[in-house]
Amino acid sequence: MFRIETEKELLSAFRSRDRKFVELPKGTRVPLFIRDYLAWVDPYGVRVFLVFTAPGAQRPTGIAFRRDQQGDKTSATGVCDWCRAAGASDQIGLLTTDVDSKRRVGVNVCLDLRCGEKLEAAANLSGRSVLDDNRQLIERMARFASEALGIEFSSDA
Repeated sequence: MFRIETEKELLSAFRSRDRKFVELPKGTRVPLFIRDYLAWVDPYGVRVFLVFTAPGAQRPTGIAFRRDQQGDKTSATGVCDWCRAAGASDQIGLLTTDVDSKRRVGVNVCLDLRCGEKLEAAANLSGRSVLDDNRQLIERMARFASEALGIEFSSDA
């Protein structure tokens, strides 16, 4: 669990190249108390924003993704790399983000990043705890940020 005190603090979680794209959801009020992570889709459905705190890190990290493809419900199913949920191509697909001015990287995930809700629903059906699943989800997010984007996480403030 983490807390974001101000809108400025939320925006500063994103890389400077991503900040110009961040559009907070209407009605967002700070401070924000975030249990695992925060994700939202822009009003146009083009960008998806993610804010999380990596294990051992003191500050939140934000990533602005772009939905480069829009699937249809009739095509094959896929599996989210982060939560392992299966869904049609209008639910699971490629989200991309810039590494630098010449390179983009992507990850095949839930297009609305509602992975946590899917993990909770699955845990409720099975009667088991979702804590380990959520921890692994955040670890996968952090691994993507570190390996694909070169984001370094420090444990000092």
